[in-house]
Amino acid sequence: MQFVKNVKRSHYCGELTNAQSGQEVILMGWADGRRDHGGLVFIDLRDREGLVQVVIDPNLETCKTAKNVRNEYVIALKGIVRTRPEGMHNKNLKTGEIEVEATHFEILSEAETPPFQVDDAKVQENLRLKYRYLDLRSLRQQKYLKLRHECMQLVRKTLSDSGFWEVETPILYKSTPEGARDYLVPSRVHPGNFYALPQSPQTLKQLLMISGFDKYFQIARCFRDEDLRADRQPEFTQIDLEMSFVDQDDVMALNEKLCRTIWKEFKGVDIGQIPVMAYDEAMNRFGSDRPDLRIPWELKDLNLELNNCGFKVFDDVIARGDCIKSLAVPGIGDYSRSQFDKLTAVAKQMGAKGLVWIKKGQDGSLQSPVSKFFTEDKLQRLFEFSGGSDGGAVLIVADTFQVTCSALGHLRSQLAQELNTIDTSCDKFLWVTDFPLLDFSPEEGRWVAVHHPFTAPQDEYLHILDKKEESNYSTIKAKAYDLVCNGNEIAGGSIRIHRQSVQQTIFQALGFNEEEVQRKFGFFNEALSYGTPPHGGIAWGVDRLVMILCGTDAIRDVIAFPKTTKAYDLMAESPGIVDREQLLELGIRLTNSAKE
Repeated sequence: MQFVKNVKRSHYCGELTNAQSGQEVILMGWADGRRDHGGLVFIDLRDREGLVQVVIDPNLETCKTAKNVRNEYVIALKGIVRTRPEGMHNKNLKTGEIEVEATHFEILSEAETPPFQVDDAKVQENLRLKYRYLDLRSLRQQKYLKLRHECMQLVRKTLSDSGFWEVETPILYKSTPEGARDYLVPSRVHPGNFYALPQSPQTLKQLLMISGFDKYFQIARCFRDEDLRADRQPEFTQIDLEMSFVDQDDVMALNEKLCRTIWKEFKGVDIGQIPVMAYDEAMNRFGSDRPDLRIPWELKDLNLELNNCGFKVFDDVIARGDCIKSLAVPGIGDYSRSQFDKLTAVAKQMGAKGLVWIKKGQDGSLQSPVSKFFTEDKLQRLFEFSGGSDGGAVLIVADTFQVTCSALGHLRSQLAQELNTIDTSCDKFLWVTDFPLLDFSPEEGRWVAVHHPFTAPQDEYLHILDKKEESNYSTIKAKAYDLVCNGNEIAGGSIRIHRQSVQQTIFQALGFNEEEVQRKFGFFNEALSYGTPPHGGIAWGVDRLVMILCGTDAIRDVIAFPKTTKAYDLMAESPGIVDREQLLELGIRLTNSAKE
């Protein structure tokens, strides 16, 4: 019997059930394990759909090679599906009620001893990434990538049914400032010139709106040369969409429907109506513009409570017009000085100058490094006002609004995770709106776009831009919105500028001169002059979305071939050097530092 060429697979291993009992099947896959029991050989056969136990009598002429099988051998077999005897069912296996009794058997490919067992989740990640093709054989990884595939198919169908057209945009494109470094690609036929890999299809999808396509979407590959972390990669995937003749509510409503469809399909729950919160409220209450609402703790504003308190550090902060906030954390009232010092170090990493704490033992006694500056009654009032409880502590930061909120917001997330107080039984969603349009960058000495230069300001702030009132630029709100789930931004977008005059004003506010505008955005600026509809859109982070749906905590788990946190591919050893001749052909010469 010649498998593959003449005999084709009839079923996947993991699809077999009692419904096929008595049927003849042809299976092909990898040996996940082999056991000799007397005269019989048992092999767990694995393919992308799961495992099934195969029983083989190697004394059969057609199955005599079964005794040679080792883990990860690729095998094919013909056999009869049998119901396992009562009491022999494997409840941990989807196919645990049946087994396949082989009648014909063939080894299609032998395998070296693998560096690890493919289903061992405890293998060091660097080893898994080096042998990613083996790691991807695990049922865990195949489940993740199957869900990713199914999610993208659902998105395509949902958007197509809503009148969207899928349009592909270029990967080799023009470098435009979008908040991160571009990956540059030198051009051989245009020496000294470079393409850029797109950080997003932003200007291109707006050009599609100008072209009259009305509703566009794309599962888009994007590239950003930035520092990495668990939920970032140098190349990533977006569900990118844009709509014409819409306002903010229209875009949010459509994407809320898409979110509800995804969660109903993959988690079997109705997420209900997603609440909406302004950026300022989110920062004030949670210290983050992507708050995790599964954590019950909120920040408290202490400026009024501490006004003229006599403690110079706090008095100076209030006199500058800055901010003092607190966070009550249950269960850390027994923390030692060194443990609070570690929390202080975290606050300093977020830009704060320090951290004040007040802790309360189960006996009701208060301790604080600033107790000598306050009466016991005052400390008690601060503790109670902040929401402190017996056996807990209150953490206080005094700095600028942004630093104070960010430091406490980071501590809120970190401590909730460490103390295991996050309610993981459900997912919590939030729309965050009314973001600042501009932020001043001390490093660059100019105003920069919080989202990107094409985000529309809210109408009531246009006069500030028209009059160039730079002192009020920080007050301008954008027509921008982010969709947050469990503390992760899973989608973000905005209504775009559709009037050329407003876009020109924004370019000026960002410090671009006419020559820069023409060089970087000339084609786009000209396109706006030919009749541009009001339009807006959003981009979903596919990797982050699927990470949440799969219940893992790193996007590397849901990407087929991810890179490390240093943007390195351990499997292919990429990036790597190229031949000198290739560089010369591109007109590139490496500096001594690059050669090292």
